[in-house]
This record gives sequence, C-alpha cells and structure tokens, in this order.
Amino acid sequence: MLVAERRARIVEEVARRGAASIAELADELGVSAMTVRRDIDVLADHGKLDKVRGGATARQSETTRQDRTFVTRMHHQVEQKRAIARHAAAWVEPGMAVGLSGGTTAWVLAQELRDVPELTVVTNSLPVAEVFRRPDRSDEPYTQSVVLTGGVRTPSDSLVGPVAVRSLEHLHLDIAFLGAHGIDLQAGLTTPNLLEAETDRALLAAGGQAVVLADHSKWGVVGLTTVVDLRDVERLVVDDGLDAAARATLADQVGELVVVPED
Repeated sequence: MLVAERRARIVEEVARRGAASIAELADELGVSAMTVRRDIDVLADHGKLDKVRGGATARQSETTRQDRTFVTRMHHQVEQKRAIARHAAAWVEPGMAVGLSGGTTAWVLAQELRDVPELTVVTNSLPVAEVFRRPDRSDEPYTQSVVLTGGVRTPSDSLVGPVAVRSLEHLHLDIAFLGAHGIDLQAGLTTPNLLEAETDRALLAAGGQAVVLADHSKWGVVGLTTVVDLRDVERLVVDDGLDAAARATLADQVGELVVVPED
C-alpha cells in the first residue's frame, strides 16, 4: 500500500468512527504502530485530523470545537468500556431488534455489533448510527437496518425530546442498551439533560430486556435528573474496577449485576 493511500485510509477511518487508536489503525492497515504514529503526525500538521494521546480524532469545525464532550469522553475508561461492550454484545443474536442510547459506551458496543447479520438497530445517537454506515461494503448484501429517531440534537449528538420519545413509543425491541452518565444509591440512574432522561426512559420501555452499561467511574456521580431508580434497572453491566462495597450495594438494588473483568 502506497503512503498516500495508507494515509487516506487513516483519515477515512478516523472520520467514520469519530476517533481511532494507533493500535486499531495499525492492526487494520497491517503496519507498525510507529508508522501509524508518524502518519498521524503528518496528517495533523496538514489539518486532516486531530492528534490525541494514543490515537486521533476527526477534525472538528470551529462550531463543533466549542463542545467536544463526546470525543473527550471517548478516551476515558477505554479498556473498561470495551470489556463491557464485548460482554454485552454476546447477548445479541442475528435477526434481533436492539436499541442503543447515546453515549460513548453505547458507541463502543455499536462497534462490536457491526457484523451481526440481519440486525435492526434503533438509536437516538448520531455517532452510533454512523458506526453502521458501511460504504466499504457496498458490494455485499445489506443485512442491517438502522432506525434513527428524530428530535432535538444535544451537544453530545444525541436526539432527544418529544419527537424522539414519540418515535420510540410504539416500537418493540428484543433488547435495549442504555449508557449512564451517573449512578447513585439515592438518585438512581441520572443524566444532566431533562429531555435526554425522558428519551432514555422511552428507549428502556421499548426493550423486552433493558440493560444499563456503565464503567466504574459512573458510580457516585449524580446528574441533574433521574432517569430510573436502581430498583427499576433489570440488568446492570459494570467493570471490575468497581469496589466491593459498591458491588454489594448495587447487587442488592438492581435486578442483576454483571461484573466484567477488564481485558
């Protein structure tokens, strides 16, 4: 592969995903991490992408640059999110209809589900929907369907509000996956956005199974409003960075607590 072609592929992959690590790019391109690192340096100097620690993110416009919360969170607790996502992906079977909320953990889960055949994905997240866009496989039968709700766009590129809620009210999903901004014993599952809370409740209600995905850093965080109480959470998946006391508390509150070891 020529250098120009390799660098074009890097820009394409980073733009499609929103962000990519050096290790991921090196594996996909079949080159060394050092080669990818040098390519990212050159591409960043030419304004093709933004260099971050351990990888690169898609180039931000000046308007978007004012709020980079999604991209920033994407690089927090990366390995924990991947471990949670891989475990959760095992519950998804070909032909299912699944719901994916906004948030970076749901986005990581979407990466794990890209090759599940005959899958119908319902999401209120623009980044999650983009994961399933496969222009590189235009010559293959398209076996996945993506339903994107309408709604008001949040700074983290989720669609919320009455339009989003209405689009979810009459859907029947096999399983709904919800990321978490914060989890607290008293406040329950919380978010800083009032409209997002309403939309998240509608997504959970549409799922035959409702699964909350949260890395250990979300414990003790309280957002502005409660999405659901802990006793209304059917299944909560966390990583093993959660301390023993918190595990005992959550196990007593939620329907099922699943603790996933970090890869």
